[in-house]
Order: sequence, then C-alpha cells, then structure tokens
Amino acid sequence: MIVDNISKFAAYVATKKHNVFMVEWHSLGRFPCYLSALYNMRLVAQCTAQLYAFIMENGGSAYETTCIGHSLGAHICGMISNHLTIRQHRIIGLDPARPLIDRFARKEFRLTPDDADQVQVIHTNAGFLGEINQVGTVDFCVNGGAIQPGCHGHMIRISRCSHFQSVCYLVQTVTNASTFVGQPCSSKCPRNNVFPIRNGKPIPMGEHTPKEARGMHCVKIEHDNDCPFN
Repeated sequence: MIVDNISKFAAYVATKKHNVFMVEWHSLGRFPCYLSALYNMRLVAQCTAQLYAFIMENGGSAYETTCIGHSLGAHICGMISNHLTIRQHRIIGLDPARPLIDRFARKEFRLTPDDADQVQVIHTNAGFLGEINQVGTVDFCVNGGAIQPGCHGHMIRISRCSHFQSVCYLVQTVTNASTFVGQPCSSKCPRNNVFPIRNGKPIPMGEHTPKEARGMHCVKIEHDNDCPFN
C-alpha cells in the first residue's frame, strides 16, 4: 500500500496485514502555495512510480497493492500509471482536488477510471475543494458530497474540514466492512442533501468495496464532531 499521509493510516498498520509506504512531498507543496504543488505533481508521480516498480520487481503483487491519495495525492495516484509498464490494480482517491484541475488538467495529469482495474473515489467536498463529477470506476458521495457534519466556522474552514473527512471515513472502514454503505444514485454528487436514489444493490464504501462495483453511490453518515471515529 502506498499512501500520501501516514498519520491517518495507523489503522492499516494496526491490522498487521499491510505494509504501508508513505510518499512525503510536503516541502514541494507547502500551504498556501497551491500552484507550486500543482507544478510538482509530475515529479512526485515519477518518483512514486519508481517505488511502485521497485516493489513489483522484488516480489510485490499489483493485485495486493493499493495507491491511496488525498486531494492532489489522488491525482498523483492516477499519474503514476503514466510511468508504469504494469497496470495498477486498485486506487483509492480521497476527495480528488478540483481547483484548476477540472478546467485545465489534461487526462494524463488527473485521476481517471482508466488508471487501475478499480478506481474508487470518496467525495466529501464536491464542487469546492473536491471534484463533483464521477471520477473513478466507483464513486461515493458522502452526505451529498459537499459539506460534512461536524465541520463548523467560516466557509473556508468548513470546506477544508469536509475535504479531509474523506480520509477519516476511509480509515473507519479498515476493520469494519459494513460501517458505511452506499446506494446507487445519480452520476454526480448532488448540491444538496437530497439523494436521487436509483435501483440497485447497496455496497460497502472504502477498504472492502467489491472490485466489480461500478457507478455513483450515495452514503449517509451522521455525526456531530470533526472526524469522530479516530
């Protein structure tokens, strides 16, 4: 497993079933220098692809390897595919970044359904800091995808809090496959908390999402605090 932030992924380590590799690129994208982070994404993807290839060449299995990225990290997981001769099996994109990406990034510089056998995306700040449309092979809109419970204050603070909740939700699914369940819904996250539900089988969101799952799913999660599951 390759992640872009180790602190929130202790749950994976605690299971003693996963090896976790963290890609530390904080110095290349320090807040608030978003443009610098965008510029350095290609370099980070190239270096991470070298790590991925090294793991594969030394006994690793693509089927058992997942790239997990948050925000710009989600797009980097997709960009890694441009530099690999082997196809990634699974990517989990946590609220893939929207600003400038949605308007100017070409396909090879953003996360797409073609980057792995399964590309799972969890939307928690769709239309603001995160992308609003379906990005992966299977997407989950949590609480409408835009604003999450427990996030308070001015609008920028609420957006940042909601943006990071995607990490919190994923980690909670590591040890409990039935924690959050998604129902098939529309092809993009609704701008309100009214879900246009479609007929179809509910599926678990996160670590235990079936590999054959496809389409957009809506998830309802109720809580009062910022990331209350840690």
